[in-house]
Amino acid sequence: MKLLTRQEELILLAVYHLKENAYLVTIRKFLKMQTKHPWSVGAVYVPLERLRRKGYLETYIGGPKARRGRNEIKYYKLTSTGLELLAERKKINDILWAQFSEMNYKV
Repeated sequence: MKLLTRQEELILLAVYHLKENAYLVTIRKFLKMQTKHPWSVGAVYVPLERLRRKGYLETYIGGPKARRGRNEIKYYKLTSTGLELLAERKKINDILWAQFSEMNYKV
């Protein structure tokens, strides 16, 4: 079993959900919307590159957006290894959370 930080897991899930629209800006917006927490550029970019180096993500360059002078955009895509890792993580989380119920949890 390969371990991921929760941050890495959330980033991989964001890339999965965004599909062909997964680049730094959209990933940050997606994570902020889902977690209700601000994500800095570094908090997303550094793990993205680490996940790419580990072989869980691949990148490709897309054309610039509509406005002139914009830089090309680096898009991220899950590799088959990254997708398998997410599936493994889901199984583990399902097992670990299976018996949890807020109603049964008492402080």
